Amino acid sequence: MPDFKLPLSGDVTQTINPWTMLFNPVGSQIGLFNINLGTSSEPAIETQVLSDVASYGKQLGRIGDAMVVLLKHVPMTKLSDEDKKAIADLRTMLAGIAEVKDRHAAKTRR
Repeated sequence: MPDFKLPLSGDVTQTINPWTMLFNPVGSQIGLFNINLGTSSEPAIETQVLSDVASYGKQLGRIGDAMVVLLKHVPMTKLSDEDKKAIADLRTMLAGIAEVKDRHAAKTRR
């Protein structure tokens, strides 16, 4: 007698592996949090700088702080409108970052 099966009632041969189910949708992620550092010509140096010197956030923060100092001393009169807008956008972003830092510092003091 031949097999008769309704649609969606066939044999199911599927291996269910919870590790595969959890981690395959996100690529080759192994841990709960993974950071892709991108490509670097010297990944060993980059890793050591990040672990021994400063994180990307700290590096960007220091650059931003230095930019604020430099912008105080740059005459804006000779800049094009496009350049002035770029500097205004940078100042707005840096002011927003400073606000966030101040809010977090206030929470920490409480």
